[in-house]
Amino acid sequence: MTRDGRSGAWPLIATCSRGLEEVLRDELAALGHPEAECGRGVVSFSGGLDAVYEANVSLRTGIRVLRRLTEGPAENREALYELAAAVPWEDAFARGRTFAVETAGRGAAFRNTAYASLVVKDAIADRLRARWGTRPDVERRNPDVVVHVHLGGERAGIALDGSGEPLSHRGYRPMGGPAPLSEALAAGVLRLAGYDGSQPLLDPMAGTGTIAIEAALIATRTPPGSRRTFACERWAGHDAALLAEVRRRRLSARRPAPAPIVARDSDPRAVAAARRNAEAAGVRDSVAFAVADARDLELPGRGAVVVTNPPYGERLGEARELAAFYRELGDALKRRGAGGTAWLLVGNPDLVKAVGLRPARRIVLFNGPIECRLLRYDLYPGTRTPVRGPADATG
Repeated sequence: MTRDGRSGAWPLIATCSRGLEEVLRDELAALGHPEAECGRGVVSFSGGLDAVYEANVSLRTGIRVLRRLTEGPAENREALYELAAAVPWEDAFARGRTFAVETAGRGAAFRNTAYASLVVKDAIADRLRARWGTRPDVERRNPDVVVHVHLGGERAGIALDGSGEPLSHRGYRPMGGPAPLSEALAAGVLRLAGYDGSQPLLDPMAGTGTIAIEAALIATRTPPGSRRTFACERWAGHDAALLAEVRRRRLSARRPAPAPIVARDSDPRAVAAARRNAEAAGVRDSVAFAVADARDLELPGRGAVVVTNPPYGERLGEARELAAFYRELGDALKRRGAGGTAWLLVGNPDLVKAVGLRPARRIVLFNGPIECRLLRYDLYPGTRTPVRGPADATG
């Protein structure tokens, strides 16, 4: 805690949607963290203040960046209090900052996570009052500093939130259409599809444009966090010049999109919203928008990648009503998609069968609480059946 973040190394954690751990690990490795290791919904790595800034600005599939402060016994109230009170909070909190404590997980002595949060809050306030002479204020709605507690049996981990708003909240989507897809999950789907911007890309059910916009950010090498602020800017020791340099360096790598990116949807209002969102993201010139039915498929070039998130049935309509649409979509992919590859994120196994094509790969992902399958279809001319490829995470 007392080390200079620019020269020392802190234990850090980046969180993500389940199923994207390896994608996030690869992102961190590309940022200079070959030591990154996957857990369940998390990737652990190490670094200083510059690493926290880099991760917040650059990660596409991460949700939060946390600075791990301590981990130890929490078999009862006293043990958790002592664990939290031993942290040098005076090195993490600047005077005058408000804070809040959020707790997740299950503890043997804490059936109520709110009680565990209260214990840690008291430990923090008592330590800082002893050192500063005053207690810091607790602010539940919009705190300056958020402390995360994770309970696991008789142990607990305590971390400092370096992101604030989830990194998936890029800031370009003030309005969501029905069942919007998380920006981080959309980026993860694109990464799993092998998309790097060099291939033409089509989303025929673009909604408010999340997949197409994330594709444009990837294609133009635009850092997704370049337009927002982070919780680490309210840490003690924040270096505004260092953060500005990280932003400048990442933005200097921008380029024009090398291949077409096309977003279509049958709803004119969704397409209008998608255009506005692309403008807010700074990639309006990189995406072509059109009002069109997904079944009137038209690839935007040779070797195009079709990536889309069709309705699941749970939130946008009954599965029975959608089965005919999925059959017609599968037929359109077969007749009009020859030479391309399609990736569908589907949250209903019955609708997977309705597509009528054999997927070459299945990957388990979670769209919020919904367990989904990301399905790859290799689109050949004629009636050739795709060969089933390796399914790293199947189900």
